[in-house]
Amino acid sequence: MSDQQISYLPYDQALKMVGAIQEEEHPHELNRRIFTVYDINGKEVCWFDAEDTIAILVPGKSNPKKAEVQPLVEDYILHHIPDWS
Repeated sequence: MSDQQISYLPYDQALKMVGAIQEEEHPHELNRRIFTVYDINGKEVCWFDAEDTIAILVPGKSNPKKAEVQPLVEDYILHHIPDWS
């Protein structure tokens, strides 16, 4: 793990930049889901591990309903877009 601090885009800037957040299969690991972030032009920006993200948002709850966590995931991701993206 790096000792370097991660900086994030301001929420308002992330809202203008992000075109979609898609839940997808990890491209190299079976049975692993990711949330891929795309910009308004459809270019991949970054991704988040789905299991880790959901565990942060609803700790201790196994298999939460998608409708319950989707708005939480979207808000979390929009607040955590790296400034290098």
